Amino acid sequence: MRTFDELMARYEALVETPNTVDESFYNGVYERWTRPVLTAEHVPPFWIYDADPEANPHMMQRLGVNAVFNSGAILLDGQYTLVARVEGADRKSFFAVAQSPNGVDHFRFWDEPVLLPDTCPEETNVYDMRLTRHEDGWIYGVFCSESKDRSNPDLSAATAAAGIVRTRDLKTWERLPNLVTLRSPQQRNVLLHPYFVNGQYAFYTRPMDDFIDTGSGGGIGFGLCPDIEHAVIDEERMTSIRRYHTITESKNGAGAVPIRTDRGFIHIAHGVRNTAAGLRYVIYAFATALDDPARVIAEPGGYLIAPMGEERVGDVSNVVFTNGAIAAPDGRVFIYYASSDTRLHVATTDIARLTDYVFNTPRDALRSVDCVKQRIELIRKNKSIMK
Repeated sequence: MRTFDELMARYEALVETPNTVDESFYNGVYERWTRPVLTAEHVPPFWIYDADPEANPHMMQRLGVNAVFNSGAILLDGQYTLVARVEGADRKSFFAVAQSPNGVDHFRFWDEPVLLPDTCPEETNVYDMRLTRHEDGWIYGVFCSESKDRSNPDLSAATAAAGIVRTRDLKTWERLPNLVTLRSPQQRNVLLHPYFVNGQYAFYTRPMDDFIDTGSGGGIGFGLCPDIEHAVIDEERMTSIRRYHTITESKNGAGAVPIRTDRGFIHIAHGVRNTAAGLRYVIYAFATALDDPARVIAEPGGYLIAPMGEERVGDVSNVVFTNGAIAAPDGRVFIYYASSDTRLHVATTDIARLTDYVFNTPRDALRSVDCVKQRIELIRKNKSIMK
């Protein structure tokens, strides 16, 4: 049996362990890091164990934690700040704030998780918060609000809506009414654009016919509303669309808050295709126009990040997913991505490389014969250079 002091010592040693770049990986676009930045082991023992030896003589876990993953991200007072999804052993998820001085290691959770205002009595579960520092001065969190589908006798049937909160400091939270989309029965993976568009609040949406399947949903949507305190979107215009036999065939969804560059807004999103082993999630990138954030102007073919090695294994295997990235003032970009709904990693790049990748990587040619033509063109160009 371990004492509570021993548990705290092991926790402190983990939090203080430095991270290093994975030198075995190279693609020129970003660096992978050898250690996850947040896992269930990064949760303080005083969230899990009763430290009172009389009440807990065998030092058992009383409130276990299963996983720490999908995280919103923001720079706050110079600290790399994540609002992570923490999933308890009871399957319920909640949000918790962790901060690091450098963005790649030494992440430490605040003493207590986030207690959201309890304004939705039908809500059972919350997860995957996107953090947007909006030009109106607020920090907004948009997340999935999950409730039981009372119209369906299936005990697992659920409904998904976009919950909205706002804060100045990630400590005091104001809950706003859930987003209403008049033409989409359910919403997931909703993201607030950081700037007003035509004087209105702009959301990237993901129209869905039901809780799991996108059905007739064509891809990532875009909609405007004048009042975020009672956010209602009528028309959703499609941006990055789903296509047959691509990484977005089954579904796709917005991820990190768009990064503004001189050439356009860079989006880091997720795409899903079906396989014989189940759904495979990857991360991809695209860009939209500065003067029309719904209009896609560049979309590299293929994925940006796919699960590798141990990342493939977890509660929901063969998955990488992001809902947070930080563009630092010095031009570095930190992409926080989860693997297999179990742990959180970081990949690092910079604005120059990310822009080069998005605008200069060829689009998906969509047919095998045309993809071969693309590759032969590259081969012949390189052979002439190699001579």
